Amino acid sequence: QVQLVESGGGLVQAGDSLRLACTASGRTFSNLSMGWFRQAPGKEREFVASISRSATASYYSEPVKGRFTISRVNAKNTVYLQMNSLKPEDTAKYYCAAVWSYSDIYYIAGDRYDYWGQGTQVTVSS
Repeated sequence: QVQLVESGGGLVQAGDSLRLACTASGRTFSNLSMGWFRQAPGKEREFVASISRSATASYYSEPVKGRFTISRVNAKNTVYLQMNSLKPEDTAKYYCAAVWSYSDIYYIAGDRYDYWGQGTQVTVSS
């Protein structure tokens, strides 16, 4: 089992930055491929970013590419999502997800992930 706890959400203005963190426990973090997803009210969950076990590969959705950066520190069992130039359409609950991976790859589809955090709310005012 893997437990994931997100932190760092909040209420900001358009153009501001936030850094989300997700700390994992329960399994060797360096064996986990990690991802961030978000869900706005009335909308389906959407992929945001993902990163491979050793951070050699990452992938972003088009709406966040160039503004968000995913990173990880395996020694701290933590994955981060640095969000810059935030827009009101970034308002959502952000979830961290993890999956044990044999290979050093990232995953995009939500159904590939086995473990999910409780989420942290990000609200961007205009």
